[in-house]
Amino acid sequence: MDRRLIPLVAAAFAVGTDAFVITGLLPAIGADLDVTTAAAGQLITVYALTYALAAPVLGALTAALDRRTVLLAALAVFIAGNAAFAVADDYAFAIAARIVTGLGAALITPQASAIAASIAPPERRGRYLAVVMGGLTAATALGVPLGSLLGAVDWQLTLWAVAGLGVLAAAGIAVLLPPLQAPAAGLAARLAPLRDKAVLGIVTTTALVLASGYALYTYFGAAAEAATGGSQALLTVLLLAQGIGAVIGNHLAGRLTDRFGPARLMLHVQAVMVALLVLAPFAFANLAAAIAISFAFGITAWMAIVPQQHRLVSRHPESAIVLIGLNSSALYAGIAFGGLVGGVSLSWLPVAALGPVGAVLGAAGLVLTIAMVRAKAPVPRPAAA
Repeated sequence: MDRRLIPLVAAAFAVGTDAFVITGLLPAIGADLDVTTAAAGQLITVYALTYALAAPVLGALTAALDRRTVLLAALAVFIAGNAAFAVADDYAFAIAARIVTGLGAALITPQASAIAASIAPPERRGRYLAVVMGGLTAATALGVPLGSLLGAVDWQLTLWAVAGLGVLAAAGIAVLLPPLQAPAAGLAARLAPLRDKAVLGIVTTTALVLASGYALYTYFGAAAEAATGGSQALLTVLLLAQGIGAVIGNHLAGRLTDRFGPARLMLHVQAVMVALLVLAPFAFANLAAAIAISFAFGITAWMAIVPQQHRLVSRHPESAIVLIGLNSSALYAGIAFGGLVGGVSLSWLPVAALGPVGAVLGAAGLVLTIAMVRAKAPVPRPAAA
């Protein structure tokens, strides 16, 4: 592996752990801040919304700057936000700390992915992107369980550990990466791809894919209760299977994107994901089938991110930061929308039906991808400065 990717992976791992580990710490956080667990959950919402809104805006504003400098600055903000959250002694301060953390994170993952795409040989771009995204998948498989173990002792320890990961990533970036100036292009030229219908179609597909999965995954514990019998240990087994699948799926995505092309891969990924969601009510009826579908879901869901990034960067390489940031926003927006749809659906449907509900959203995304592939929109020429 290109050693320049190592600190980029570390940065993505820190962001992924920070984003996903908070869920398991909410009861302890709520108790310390003297708020309900539901109110503590808004710390996740605030972070996600900050990320979704800030990623494309900050990406556009910093696109002309040296990428290494921007990434180091973003890590500094991310570290400060986690440190502030770790010492928070009231709810309002904790909310402010999560907003600061979200602002830093909103630049880290897009910058790391854009740097990986810029240093990759064209025929290996998918694999380089997958290596960086591997930091996020490793966070789901390793960072979250480890963070939860620390949190069982003291939830602040988890935040300090995440901040420490950010420091290590920043040190590696400072040592291993040279200055990386973005391609010369004015702000108007960088924003021009937002008028490209294909770009809007790609990011809408990203949102629909994530929404389809999170309509079920947000309520994963309740959906899997028949298989686990309410056992937290067995639920952890299912989550671990999903995390291991995510690592494998992300690794496969890079190689398959380079071999078959991102659009063709997305068609297959989306079709399989719809099928898994349709089968979910039957699979969660017993433990063995639930483990199998959790593993398969992890593989499939995490195969969808790299090809989408590849499609965007290939169309407008001069606007990579803006477009990867926009795709990240679509990802978080999809997670939020999926959770909302799932929650509303539970008002009149049993939790077992959330898989088919998600499948409807996934089918809409699949239809959109099919339409775009059939349209065969030409790749625009790079914009002039």
